[in-house]
Amino acid sequence: MTRYESAKAVYAAYGIDTDAVIEKMKTLPVSLHCWQGDDLQGFDHEGALSGGIQATGNYPGKAKTPEQLMADIDLAMSLCPGKKKLNLHASYAIFEDGEFVDRDKIEPKHFAKWVAFAKERGWGIDFNPTYFSHPMAKDGLTLTSPDPEVRRFWVDHGKACMRIAEYFAHETGIPCVVNTWIGDGYKDVPSDRMGPRMRYKQSLEEIFSIPYDKTMVKATVEAKLFGIGVEAFTAGSAEFTLAFAASHEGCLPLMDNGHYHPTEVVSDKIPALLCFYPEIALHITRGVRWDSDHVLLLDDETKEMAKEIVRCDALDRVYMGLDYFDASINRVCAWVVGFRSWQKALLGALCTPHKMLAKLQDEGRFTELMVMQEEMKMLPLGDVWAQYCESCGVAADSSWFKVIEEYEKKILPERA
Repeated sequence: MTRYESAKAVYAAYGIDTDAVIEKMKTLPVSLHCWQGDDLQGFDHEGALSGGIQATGNYPGKAKTPEQLMADIDLAMSLCPGKKKLNLHASYAIFEDGEFVDRDKIEPKHFAKWVAFAKERGWGIDFNPTYFSHPMAKDGLTLTSPDPEVRRFWVDHGKACMRIAEYFAHETGIPCVVNTWIGDGYKDVPSDRMGPRMRYKQSLEEIFSIPYDKTMVKATVEAKLFGIGVEAFTAGSAEFTLAFAASHEGCLPLMDNGHYHPTEVVSDKIPALLCFYPEIALHITRGVRWDSDHVLLLDDETKEMAKEIVRCDALDRVYMGLDYFDASINRVCAWVVGFRSWQKALLGALCTPHKMLAKLQDEGRFTELMVMQEEMKMLPLGDVWAQYCESCGVAADSSWFKVIEEYEKKILPERA
């Protein structure tokens, strides 16, 4: 027997058909975020990031043009198994020579090259308005600003992004998750917490009031715990975003697992939200002590998040996107490690006999449940992973890293 045939027999004893799991894996889209490739700089501004965001490190070879960023994304995707989507921020608009419009005036045409890039590869596109790193983020405030002019600018930006998201969805034929996240807040204790949140609520309601195809555009609101310079208060808290999504038809909650207190886990929140929401969205990252957006690894919480999606039979109800940015290491490699880690987590979740384990729980057989949960950790998942990667035409082991090393030697020095 081959190693895969042996592993297949082991899993079959627990009622798991690994051939079916591998085929299922090929249908699950995971959205790769463009901003890992250039430290969230984008193409519509210069200067440092703002809005509580920071990319640490200065590894050589950062993408500086759309063409460089697309080449890096292409390489990363080619080294990963599975079905892909591309996740863009609005600041990655591509302007022709001599052309520029501000964020409140961007149009689908400014993303036509991204659409052509995605369609050629069979990818869908997700989208994020960019409410940071801009002069109109006055005093760090956008949709919550007490200045009506500032608020109007950002509401118009949000509306423009909704139209662009619909363009993405109709061009690719794949639903577009459009995610609203703002870093609005205060460094120290505010004297008014409700006022900013009411302005945020009204701004969101105006943005989402424009006509759009709710079957193809999935409007989401993302929670935020705190950020650099807004440690005491953020308007878009977990309670705010969950309540807004629950009370506005067609709006979904988006959870980034770096946006909660260190003792909170999104894996526990996934089944809670799925009791009430028809669909939810995730930005999957790895927080180290805080919302640090470290490269995703196959750690315990990553595995638990994947397990909960599968346990809840919610693979068609959860939109999965990655979100991290590390400027201290090779950026293309960071994409690949994170994407492959989430693929491994999903594979492990699909190769777990959840119904059998749930039965033990329901029957109160907790000693046996503990034994079986520990037994699952030693099953030959690596051999199933190797078969899955082979069937997708990518390396299962770390030999893919040689491709990254060669790319770094030949291509990245030209960007100095």
